[in-house]
Amino acid sequence: MIHEILPVGMLGCNCSIYGDEASREAIVIDPGDDIPEILARLERRGLKASAIVITHAHIDHIGGAARLKAATGAPVYMNLNDAPLYEHLDVQAGWLGIAPPERTEIDQPLKDGDLLRVGACDLHVIHTPGHTQGSCCLYAAGEKLLFAGDTLFLESIGRTDLPGGDPRQILRSIHQKLLILPGDTRVICGHGSETTIEHEKRHNPFL
Repeated sequence: MIHEILPVGMLGCNCSIYGDEASREAIVIDPGDDIPEILARLERRGLKASAIVITHAHIDHIGGAARLKAATGAPVYMNLNDAPLYEHLDVQAGWLGIAPPERTEIDQPLKDGDLLRVGACDLHVIHTPGHTQGSCCLYAAGEKLLFAGDTLFLESIGRTDLPGGDPRQILRSIHQKLLILPGDTRVICGHGSETTIEHEKRHNPFL
């Protein structure tokens, strides 16, 4: 599989391009901003975006979804528990002092247990509420790779002091749904460096 990570936007959201060498299909995860660079990466790799997946509806993760959809025609996937957050992008933009981005319809709801296919690779959808009510992770079992959004970080967890956050819920999500994955699973975090499940079991002070 092809995997590129590029930090986008003023908050450095880790946008992932995850593509299949054979089919040249790709999903783009969390295109928060910098859409021209995302499109350039797709073109350089000879990939066509078949889906845009949003781990949660904070502006730094979803802010560029409408522009990427307009450029590629790819459908947007998101858990609809985060619809209220998405409907208030203007409020989120106000927190950062930026102009509200364009909005688009959510084409496909993400639900716990769903499978998304990229070429020959299956991505399992894991609903992990706590950072937001609709937060989801994507797990590629064959690659031992987890796209964790803002649920789990290197020796930290997602903040829970914003609307929709719940500190007990995020810990429950991590313990019951993420720490059960193989220890050598690579964790691609929503910001900052990657980690592994085993490292977080041993060294994360929040867990």
